[in-house]
Amino acid sequence: MTTLEVGMNAPDFSGVDQDGKLIQLGDYKGQKLILFFYPRDNTPTCTVEVCNLRDNYSALQEAGYQLLGVSADTQKKHQNFINKHTLPFPLLADTEHTVLNAYGVYGSKTSFGKTKDSIFRTTFVIDENGVLEQVITKVKSKEHTKQILGA
Repeated sequence: MTTLEVGMNAPDFSGVDQDGKLIQLGDYKGQKLILFFYPRDNTPTCTVEVCNLRDNYSALQEAGYQLLGVSADTQKKHQNFINKHTLPFPLLADTEHTVLNAYGVYGSKTSFGKTKDSIFRTTFVIDENGVLEQVITKVKSKEHTKQILGA
């Protein structure tokens, strides 16, 4: 589980999106960024989460936010996920867990009596200066936009 808190500087990162384009935290300087981490493409809860963000994308943009999703899936899986659900925002393919580890969202968790390494569904809202404005560790997939916007 992450140790990052509101008011801290967001860890710098770089990685490639579904199209192989290099994306870095610095690309969002002067903009507000919703950086959301999720376990896997095309799983039921993850699909609900990204579709909630997709369906409310206009409201998030009107509030001044850019979106970037991150999981350990490959570029190809991300591209298929984006195409299947018409996602208007990029997904970072963190197959080496570099960004996941920098944000403290990868580790062991127990489910149904079994322990395995996984991604902790977590969202970071980063302000225009790269400072953490919100850290959402208990993401409600169906209401994720409301959690972010505080509605």
